[in-house]
Amino acid sequence: MIDDVRIYNRALTDEELAEVMRGNPLLARNASPVSGSNPDIDNALPLSWSAGDNASQHDVYFGADRNAVESADSTDVTGVYRGRQSATTYIPPEGVEWGGGPYYWRIDEVNADGTISAGYIWSFTVADFILVDDFESYTDNDAAGEAIWQHWIDGFGIADNGAQVGNLMPPYTEQRIVNSGGQSMPLAYDNTTGVTNSEGVLTLTAPRDWTRYGLSDLSLWIRGASDNAADPLYVSIANSTGNPVVEANDNAAIATVEDWTEWVIPLQVFADQGINLANVERIAIGLGTKAGMAAPGGTGTVYIDDIRLYQP
Repeated sequence: MIDDVRIYNRALTDEELAEVMRGNPLLARNASPVSGSNPDIDNALPLSWSAGDNASQHDVYFGADRNAVESADSTDVTGVYRGRQSATTYIPPEGVEWGGGPYYWRIDEVNADGTISAGYIWSFTVADFILVDDFESYTDNDAAGEAIWQHWIDGFGIADNGAQVGNLMPPYTEQRIVNSGGQSMPLAYDNTTGVTNSEGVLTLTAPRDWTRYGLSDLSLWIRGASDNAADPLYVSIANSTGNPVVEANDNAAIATVEDWTEWVIPLQVFADQGINLANVERIAIGLGTKAGMAAPGGTGTVYIDDIRLYQP
């Protein structure tokens, strides 16, 4: 079904498009977590939203039973109704569980005239991992510092690093070859003309403490191509001081494998070599002699996606 067909004499901005598509202006919107999403436990709370146009306060409903959240009103005594408040954020005092959910929530807007605008039913499920990077947050807006190559630092201007992170022209991220979501990281390597390593390096803001929640493994997904040179792949982890610790993939030719392949590395491998897992500052992914294997010194492009930390 189609409704409200409009023609404009100019291109709308992203903000204007969002305003056009928001529907009833009296309802709460911009749910975070996004409804239907799978945030990790560090990013699931607080619940937040944008107020309806006439809202003066907000009635909050939260629980694990969709029907209960949908049917409850402010007379509820089962615990689904969480009260009336002025703020547009809420943290359930019981929190949420690792891998828990689905959780359901609803915000009814209390309008200035005393009427109630019943809100949408939103939901989310808490992931069973901690996200390091899924590459979904990067955009083509390098002026705002949001391009992937502004975060994963490659070999541009570095004589002994043959890496190029991202595509030369927008879209900078890969949007067709992905393991999950809508984007992955292209990592081109050129270990020729005297260069023996190509790597991209991410300085972490979060997560930096890899000891929480009983975390035990680092996981990432890799996809190569049959025409890539079989340069060995490695991951290195570093603290703010001390040398990085490098771990190589067991398959020295993984850069030539055309299927998405998960690589799971026990965190103890890094701890045993002196890395303080409670304050990890940098992670690097690269191809070349740092892997500790003989490298053919070739070129190619691999794709990286879904870097995560798991419990046993």
